[in-house]
Amino acid sequence: MRTKKIILVAAENAIIKSIQNAIKNTNYSIQAVVSSNKKAVEEIEKNRPEIILMELDIKGKIKGLESAELIKKRYDIPIIFIFNPEDQDIINNIKTTELQGYLLKPLKAETLENELKAAIEIAIYKHGKEMLLKKENELYISLLSGKDKHDGIFVRANYRLNHIKYTDIIYVEAFKDYVVIHTADESFTTHATMKEMVRTLPPREFARVHRSHIIKLDKIINIKYPDMLIEGKKTKIQVGGMYRKDLYRRLNIL
Repeated sequence: MRTKKIILVAAENAIIKSIQNAIKNTNYSIQAVVSSNKKAVEEIEKNRPEIILMELDIKGKIKGLESAELIKKRYDIPIIFIFNPEDQDIINNIKTTELQGYLLKPLKAETLENELKAAIEIAIYKHGKEMLLKKENELYISLLSGKDKHDGIFVRANYRLNHIKYTDIIYVEAFKDYVVIHTADESFTTHATMKEMVRTLPPREFARVHRSHIIKLDKIINIKYPDMLIEGKKTKIQVGGMYRKDLYRRLNIL
């Protein structure tokens, strides 16, 4: 069986040595060890690994989760996070990511080999399922490609394909590995990412205003930063600081 290649992104020598020792008896090999997230992206660009082990609290200009998002978007490689379960900031940020696998600090030598094998197998399996669902979603969306007018999308929810018109959508909300598409009459929960929704929805009509929300521009009633009120369900949605400038640029403000 072919040995699968891994890139280890870690700064702590203890973590590097522990993982190098634990992986000796597995069907995986460490292709490279890098100590920064910037170097990780450079190494992945040169030598595409099949999995990445990433220590999240490495200091540097590029944060661990930011680097992970970039890697997932650009390369579609499964990532296993290594972090301290007592670090609440990391826990809060991980909640909104598509977590494929993890190892908790401190790594224990006596159990690490089995934990590492399990984490890698689960991450590869979950990644495969995500890729399959992504292809299925793209197929469903493409069902409209034969129409003269693209007036909506097909979404798999509630054990059926649902045709949702763009005009009926009020906002889209992220929920773990799913998104919830809200209309005036009902909501549809489907397995997709916010990035996929941004690519799918017409950019002239929709805007991402938060890590967790995409809104239909003509559904905005008023904005009192950082909150906006959306018509239909009279829902208050927060505007994220990094999205504020782009949102205001797209509105007709007098």
